[in-house]
Amino acid sequence: MVLKKNLKKKKQAKIKETTIDDLAIMIGKGFKHVEGRINSLEREQEKTKEEIKEFRRENYLEHEEMKIRFDNVAHRFELVELQKRVGVLEGRAMV
Repeated sequence: MVLKKNLKKKKQAKIKETTIDDLAIMIGKGFKHVEGRINSLEREQEKTKEEIKEFRRENYLEHEEMKIRFDNVAHRFELVELQKRVGVLEGRAMV
């Protein structure tokens, strides 16, 4: 029994009581860590926003180029149709 009491006293002596100041310091460190992570995420978010803006600009330019190409393709179909009609008219005129 005496031995158990001595062990309990030694364990209690090793355990440091946590004060309110210690808790405040721990919480402060936690907030600093979280603040650092939030700042890092905000920087990443700004980079992502810029990348999205650049992608939109490039996409717009490519879209405009495609519209121009398709406009020209439509004209080609119209030309083919007109050539067929002229061919028919020429054929009838020759007869």
